[in-house]
Amino acid sequence: MSALKIIGYIAAGILIFFGILFIWGAFSPNGSTGWIAIGVISVLIGFGIIWLASRFKPATQSQNNVTLNIDLPGDVALESFKCQSCGGALTTENIKMVAGAPVVTCPYCNTTYQLTEEPKW
Repeated sequence: MSALKIIGYIAAGILIFFGILFIWGAFSPNGSTGWIAIGVISVLIGFGIIWLASRFKPATQSQNNVTLNIDLPGDVALESFKCQSCGGALTTENIKMVAGAPVVTCPYCNTTYQLTEEPKW
């Protein structure tokens, strides 16, 4: 729940509480009939704030695109990058990052495997 909704609900609760006190106080021996109008207005404003807060949708976060550069092992040439299972030619579109590791999905045999990086020395 967003902070704006919480503040709205608290403000509405205070308005409704004091509105009921004004209405109740209007029927006391020292009360005034004008207090009924003030109380009713406060209660209505409080319920209006509750209605508005319940309909409030926080702004959705914009989708951030992250570009990851994959540093393939030194002996891999993309021109001859082939599937380990079927030998089909693979491109950079077939490589995705899953849980921080480069994973290849072959478009021909649908085999999925993680690229293993061997030392570059």
